[in-house]
Amino acid sequence: MFKIKYYVLCTILAVSSMGIGQSNSFKKAFEVGVFGGGGYYIGDINPTNHFTYSKPAFGGIIRYNLSKRHSFRITGTYGQLSANDANSSDPWQINRNLNFESKVFEVAAGFEICLLPYAINDLKNRFTPYFFYELAWLKMNPITTNGNGNEVVLNDFGTEGQGTDLSDQRNYLLNQLTVPMGIGFKFNIVKRVALSFEYGIRLTFTDYLDDVSGNYVNQAQLANLKGPLAASIADPSLNNISALPSANRGNANNKDWYAFYGIMLTVKPWKYNVCDMFQQ
Repeated sequence: MFKIKYYVLCTILAVSSMGIGQSNSFKKAFEVGVFGGGGYYIGDINPTNHFTYSKPAFGGIIRYNLSKRHSFRITGTYGQLSANDANSSDPWQINRNLNFESKVFEVAAGFEICLLPYAINDLKNRFTPYFFYELAWLKMNPITTNGNGNEVVLNDFGTEGQGTDLSDQRNYLLNQLTVPMGIGFKFNIVKRVALSFEYGIRLTFTDYLDDVSGNYVNQAQLANLKGPLAASIADPSLNNISALPSANRGNANNKDWYAFYGIMLTVKPWKYNVCDMFQQ
């Protein structure tokens, strides 16, 4: 009877030790960090100029290292996107006179691939270029400023007739899926502390980050349906573009993009022997 109790006790202790060991290994694969930098958008109001309308952005990262070359990552980033036709060198855009700002919040998850063997507390394999790809949820809300200096939520007014009989388009969603992808370079400052420089651009599935996509609608009819303010913010042009036949407000054939770039500081909260865990 004593032997049976002894074996049972030994089995329980062995299983418990295995569980603790696996739990510790799981913890030791983690890094956490903070991000600071900028963000900008490419779309109908800013079709080609990267970094031109950059605004501050910040966020955080949780990285789970699968090997010396592969990591799973979760990121959260907050920033602001904006552009203004008045700052363009294109006379047509200057006359169109549209502008927008949008606070954006993104949560993304995906994978990071190192081009060289790397581990955050390995002073031998201490730096690497990398690239990443993710799937993200984006919260946006484009606004503009009317003639009285008041901020106006553009999605409420259907500036291209969305949600009315003037268009077959519904109001666009303020929650969107995006595909972040980008490159970076990371290196260890000291053991268990690393610095990264990262740039990532986002493929979106919407053309309304800036509230601009297709054609103007009849402004008198829009005013009847949505009010005079809707008509005035839909066409604030200097020469009344919407009065022209089939006037284009934007390019519906191209989706909008946005990007975040900056510096990331990450730390390894738990100590461990990196050689025991990361094998090529």
